[in-house]
Amino acid sequence: MLPDNPLRAILLAVGATVLFSSSDTIAKYLSGGLPIIEFIWIRYVVFLLMALCLVGQAPSRSVRPRNPGLQVIRGLCVAGSSVLFVYGVRQMTMAQATTISFLSPLLVTILSIPLLGERVGPRRWAAVAAGILGMLVVVRPGLSGFQPAALFGVASSSCWALALIITRKISGSDTPQTTVLWSAGIGTAVLTVMLPFAVAWPTLKQLGLALLMGVVASGGQWLVILAHRLAPASLLAPFFYSQLLWSAGLGFLVFTNLLDQWTLVGAGIIIASGLYTAHRERVRAQMARVASAHKVAKPQPVV
Repeated sequence: MLPDNPLRAILLAVGATVLFSSSDTIAKYLSGGLPIIEFIWIRYVVFLLMALCLVGQAPSRSVRPRNPGLQVIRGLCVAGSSVLFVYGVRQMTMAQATTISFLSPLLVTILSIPLLGERVGPRRWAAVAAGILGMLVVVRPGLSGFQPAALFGVASSSCWALALIITRKISGSDTPQTTVLWSAGIGTAVLTVMLPFAVAWPTLKQLGLALLMGVVASGGQWLVILAHRLAPASLLAPFFYSQLLWSAGLGFLVFTNLLDQWTLVGAGIIIASGLYTAHRERVRAQMARVASAHKVAKPQPVV
């Protein structure tokens, strides 16, 4: 177990958001000239190679999962989230797509009730309601600013939220190396089956950008893993919202997308609700630790 190093963990988390924003920018650019399935497949091939290298560093550990069914579902959810996000960002600004992706932690709260049996109090429900309100501000259904592509973003966030729920369920039985390898393998297999139906001969520039996207996205995933080894998720959660800054900046530099006021307002509401949800998670974790400590310290009856 590595010692806590909050500052280093925060820098790694922020670095991951920069890489994710860069990967999303490349994906949006490539979506204008290549089939989405094709360059996502290239990204996943790079991801699989990275996962194999990661497993190779710990050859003594088995990568056979104890919950293969859940690993398959998680892999499908992660791949689905990636593909759906690109379909959404192709027709939206970077800032809008990134803001909608911030719904995932709030959706985790909702899904944790039927799937994990957790109890959600009124304050967390209020945070979820506020987050949904923020999403509606960004999407603006029924108004002239509504973009149907936003539905892809919501579907992508839902897939990622389900993947996070499954990650919680299997974290105690499968190693991170196993989960990463199975997610990469399942995604690569599914996209390989779909590839013949959506393929075009890429230019050298497009191929280079697709490979770069795979390296950048995989690097971001690795930085997230390293960050969470050095600090708890509740500490890091606020810093992952900095991705909106990089996405908005890159969207302006590459696509001249301006950050409109409704996206800014909606993002503020979603981020505030997400931060409050992270705060409640930290409080619940602290209460669980205190309760566990009292249980251990309680004297046992003499038999």
